[in-house]
Amino acid sequence: MNDQIHSDGSDHEHGALGDAEYAEFMELAAQEGFDLEDVEGAIGEAGHGPLPVLAVVGRPNVGKSTLVNRIIGRREAVVQDKPGVTRDRVSYEAEWAGRRFKVVDTGGWEQDVLGLDASVAAQAEYAIETADAVVFVVDATVGATDTDEAVVKLLRRAGKPVVLCANKVDGQSGEADATALWSLGLGEPYPVSSLHGRGTGDMLDAVLEALPEAPAQTFGNALGGPRRIALIGRPNVGKSSLLNKVAGEDRVVVNALAGTTRDPVDELIQLGGTTWKFIDTAGIRRKVHLQEGADYYASLRTAAAVEKAEVAVILIDASESISVQDQRIVTMAVEAGRAVVVAFNKWDTLDEERRYYLEREIETELAQIAWAPRVNVSAVTGRHMEKLVPAIETAIEGWETRVPTGRLNAFLGEIVASHPHPVRGGKQPRILFGTQAGTKPPRFVLFSSGFLEHGYRRFVERRLREEFGFEGTPLHISVRVREKRGRKK
Repeated sequence: MNDQIHSDGSDHEHGALGDAEYAEFMELAAQEGFDLEDVEGAIGEAGHGPLPVLAVVGRPNVGKSTLVNRIIGRREAVVQDKPGVTRDRVSYEAEWAGRRFKVVDTGGWEQDVLGLDASVAAQAEYAIETADAVVFVVDATVGATDTDEAVVKLLRRAGKPVVLCANKVDGQSGEADATALWSLGLGEPYPVSSLHGRGTGDMLDAVLEALPEAPAQTFGNALGGPRRIALIGRPNVGKSSLLNKVAGEDRVVVNALAGTTRDPVDELIQLGGTTWKFIDTAGIRRKVHLQEGADYYASLRTAAAVEKAEVAVILIDASESISVQDQRIVTMAVEAGRAVVVAFNKWDTLDEERRYYLEREIETELAQIAWAPRVNVSAVTGRHMEKLVPAIETAIEGWETRVPTGRLNAFLGEIVASHPHPVRGGKQPRILFGTQAGTKPPRFVLFSSGFLEHGYRRFVERRLREEFGFEGTPLHISVRVREKRGRKK
């Protein structure tokens, strides 16, 4: 694409807009009656790089998920006494004192055959790996346990900033219980009642001090750094086999024993004349008696790998029906804003009937990523492996594409003229203008005269893809509605 501009927008105060483009855009916004501070804020919000990550860790039943719900301001993390509850999402966006960050919840632990301490340490390790800071939640009414001490050792090794949350302090009488947690050696314990909200403000102020303003960009335009590719998918889809095949040697152990690989494995591999860094997430396989816990471990491991990557290659077992777990992993990659390639493994084992039904499943179950490049491969035989690199390159190109503001607004004008928004309640909102404030993934801000319905936003996204490509990348589209004139000073 000739008009393509490669920019991550992470170090520019106007997002991905240059100074001249920004000045013209703000003049347009003023003419349309928008509050310029709101416009500036919208561009800054859409143009941000990766958000700082806060991991919430602690042993079972200390109130982690309740605290996460309190931080994000809505009941979204599942709160349930039963350990091992599998969540659709393990990370959420939050805001405090005007700063936005991502919260990673590590709830849902269960006692497995390795013992509680090992289970806690494993989950905390995955979450802490990608975190910029950690909130360590301890039940002040119980005090520090041996398990808490084990997590403290892990936190010290990780070297990340830690805010100690003494939870379940519902009144003045519990303050002494919180004070006793100084003994953990993690600094001041913040007495909090995540259930009632008591003390969470002071704790979050401490969190903001611990979090960086903007984390270092660990991918993208790093000098000499190879592109990072995460191989993700549910257990037993062939991630390790695929990595071994593209590497041309057995780099990763393929073993039926659960948990043989504790950490994601990074491998530098030459493919198509280019060096790539593949992040494998193999090693955890489903146990029947620990099904929910194993699924949750896999989700947490996948989230960690996706956070480190630019491209998520989602492996799906073509010989089996597309599962809910496959869809969760797809959603995770899309919400993380990574470029996406879908690889259907074990393609060589399919008969005509299975291929027919698989195509129907793809249409219905994977409709949300119809834009992602698809390759049909066999990790065992090496079939169509040569198609993997072009698909990855296509996805990266879409992920980095930027449409200049002038060209975008000409396109939006055509849409509004040919397909106006439906009339609702006697009013017909319309898109007035817009800009692409960021890339990796492409992030658009549209300014309108009224609320745009979800269906119309989907239509705009579909037309953007038809016009400008964006193959292999999610698109983030936010809409700012013009305040009624005279409402603001």
